[in-house]
Amino acid sequence: MRTPRRERSPRVLVTGATGNTGRRVVSRLQELGLTVRAGSRSPPPPDSSLEHVRFDWADTSSHDEALAGVERMYLVAPAFVEDPSALMVPFIESALERGVRRVVLLSASAVPEGAPGLGTVHRVLHERAPEWAVLQPSWFMQNFVDAGHHHGGSLKREGRMVTATGDGRVGFVDAEDIAEVAVRALADEASHDTAHVITGPQALSYDDIAAILSQVAGRPMKHVHVDSDEARRHMVGTGMPEQYARLLVQLDEGIRQGAEARVTDTVSRVTGHEPRSFEAFAKAHAAFWRS
Repeated sequence: MRTPRRERSPRVLVTGATGNTGRRVVSRLQELGLTVRAGSRSPPPPDSSLEHVRFDWADTSSHDEALAGVERMYLVAPAFVEDPSALMVPFIESALERGVRRVVLLSASAVPEGAPGLGTVHRVLHERAPEWAVLQPSWFMQNFVDAGHHHGGSLKREGRMVTATGDGRVGFVDAEDIAEVAVRALADEASHDTAHVITGPQALSYDDIAAILSQVAGRPMKHVHVDSDEARRHMVGTGMPEQYARLLVQLDEGIRQGAEARVTDTVSRVTGHEPRSFEAFAKAHAAFWRS
């Protein structure tokens, strides 16, 4: 009796493959047996057996090799670009012409479909991609353990973070949970064809975050309340580009007005497990703030 032939797994291009979600998506897709092509501007480790291509949104000469034989894609927007749609939409159009069927986009909870930038990319996928999903996560918990992030860096150095969020609350979410939703959207046989708003299990204020971190780190952690102008100046002072700082201040203002004070069941519904709490995340990373 002949053994049934196993169907070939689809090749998935993962852009931003070394980033917060991208590297996790690559690892999990490999575990599931999918063929993964990792795209990034940085080279792979010397001992890596991963299929890797150089990928740069702004360098169209890197796009053909990245797309060759690809059927599904995970797209992470270029960083610090005011309007990423100008780079992303032409790439998506080229990908669809070449036979890519499923596209999963990492967007953000603060960006509705049709809004400038990533909202425009969202709409293009909804209207033109045969199969699609848009991930709209709330703010990453990883921001607080990234020394290069304005919150993570100032917490580690000074034990404080500066925002214009007031008492506004956010459903902070672990990048691991975001990546798990992305993996399901990429690997499931049936396309999700929807936008997934992804949050953690609680909506917390930055004062709440400071209190949890103080307890976990064993030293005082403070949330400094400032107005929008002072928040922008603080961000620029950390080396952030002015335009990007203005964007983040607008998001702070949205948080202050309640735009992020929601909790969804997306992680549990899509992945089958509960999202990680911020307290559990903080305990697992306590060494970052103690050092």
